[in-house]
Amino acid sequence: VHFWAPTFKWGISIANLADSSKPPEKVSYPQQIAVTATGLIWSRYSTVITPKNWNLFSVNIVMAGTGIYQLSRKIMHDYSHKEQAAVAKE
Repeated sequence: VHFWAPTFKWGISIANLADSSKPPEKVSYPQQIAVTATGLIWSRYSTVITPKNWNLFSVNIVMAGTGIYQLSRKIMHDYSHKEQAAVAKE
């Protein structure tokens, strides 16, 4: 894997961190699942290839982490929003 591929991939992780300032209702489940899955799959791949690519590993671990964080924000928002709606009906 060439040096520039993981280096440019840092932009996706940084953009995902910047999205933390957006409201959770604007977070997309499919997009964040794809970001998380990609991060996990490619971080595993980076440890299997020879020579090991630690830049690729680190960018994908961060990518998976930001995806998990965004998914947790969305899930917590959706869960608490449903609870508030149920309480309001009572």
